[in-house]
Amino acid sequence: MAAHPFSTHLQRHAQLEAVAPQQVWTPEDGALPSLYLSHGAPPTFEDAAWMTELHTWARSLPKPRAILIVSAHWESAPLSISSTQAGTELVYDFGGFAPVYYRMRYDTPPATDLARLVMSVLPDGEELHEHRSRGLDHGAWVPLKVMYPDADVPVLQLSMPTHDASMLLDLGRRLRTLREHGVLVIGSGFMTHGLPFLTREMFTGNVVPEWSRDFDAWAADALSRGDVDELARFRSAAPGMPYAHPTVEHFTPLFVTLGAASDPEAPVATAINGYSMGLSKRSFQAA
Repeated sequence: MAAHPFSTHLQRHAQLEAVAPQQVWTPEDGALPSLYLSHGAPPTFEDAAWMTELHTWARSLPKPRAILIVSAHWESAPLSISSTQAGTELVYDFGGFAPVYYRMRYDTPPATDLARLVMSVLPDGEELHEHRSRGLDHGAWVPLKVMYPDADVPVLQLSMPTHDASMLLDLGRRLRTLREHGVLVIGSGFMTHGLPFLTREMFTGNVVPEWSRDFDAWAADALSRGDVDELARFRSAAPGMPYAHPTVEHFTPLFVTLGAASDPEAPVATAINGYSMGLSKRSFQAA
């Protein structure tokens, strides 16, 4: 029986680490970039090419001292964080997949120091509620398990309190200085996410719907020009709407990523493009 693609991925990771261990961030490296990634779901663990793209991207950067991630799958106000405790149960917020995916673990170290750092950049008087029983949801642990398989980096998930672009940009700006402490700030979504409109051919083949291709091209152009105002008008300006995003939570984490960048209006560097099941995987980093 052939090995599961994720097992092969872990073997490759171990081999790379044995030859050239990823160096941990130091202040001499300067501020880490902020990332926006299309996170996928359990099928990501069966896609060798996508896992290689995510892992290669992670290894192109210094290993962060901590990771703060905003996922499409935790929409909650007021602003909240996941549990800082090691070993908190993951959130298996998906259905219909093989039992192995509901047994996966991602037991990262305690994140109490990261929580204190996050608190330090919030305005005086703003509360940050910790959900002590809430672990990482699949928008966080699925891509991070591929990117950092050793689970040796503290991770906190930050809730997404709004979908207002200007407010999310402001949230990102507050998080910007974390990058200077070796914290990797990530917005996790999916560049297109029109699941209700996918056909069987799109799920099982290489068919990309026009609405997905058009939205992705529009976003790529705006990102290449640093046109944050155009991106903020996505509901009315982007071709392919509302099919590309019948609900907007997989696009709006992008504004946290841009807000956390040193210059939100600077062109970004695309790290991953292409499609999975007809959906755009476009992911990028902002300096």
